[in-house]
Amino acid sequence: MFKDIVKASRSYRGYDESYHFSREELEDFVDCARFAPSSVNAQPFRYYLAWEKEEVDRIQKLTNWARALPQMQLPHPGMCPTGFIVICQDLNLGASIPRYQKDVGIVAQTMLLAAAEKGLGGCMIGNYNADSVKKELHLAENLAPVLIVAFGKPAEKIVIKEIEEGENIAYYRDENDVHYVPKRKLEDIIIKK
Repeated sequence: MFKDIVKASRSYRGYDESYHFSREELEDFVDCARFAPSSVNAQPFRYYLAWEKEEVDRIQKLTNWARALPQMQLPHPGMCPTGFIVICQDLNLGASIPRYQKDVGIVAQTMLLAAAEKGLGGCMIGNYNADSVKKELHLAENLAPVLIVAFGKPAEKIVIKEIEEGENIAYYRDENDVHYVPKRKLEDIIIKK
């Protein structure tokens, strides 16, 4: 069921490092994303794929994870993603980055759903320095990194917890490192007529 895939597509911050991606697997995620809707059909994104360990490690060092849990180092040592796709906007095709931010989310979620369907997972990472990423990856002047998506085989437990109206929505971890994601109830997000 589609809803099961959506529920499985969490923001994972712990991975089994023994799983290694091939270029073809990451290309398949991009192939799914390229069919997603695009504002005025501009299709302004280009995708930088990283699956070899040395390059994955270089990108990992450029990212910051789980801003809501500053006391923790996530991913934990030995539990880093084993693949990355850096979504870049080709400024020659669309110079306004804000105009295509919705599109970025659509293509990233499409790739993460494709990963979830295969029993894999990932995390959208917006906490990075774009200039550092551009320099480290030797990106052309017209390519601006707009989102980094990590991929791997999940190696952590995530629990979705429905909450009452007014309860805290911040995600958290318990003493066993189980990650809890509070979600508002359906009846609390539907606008009543």
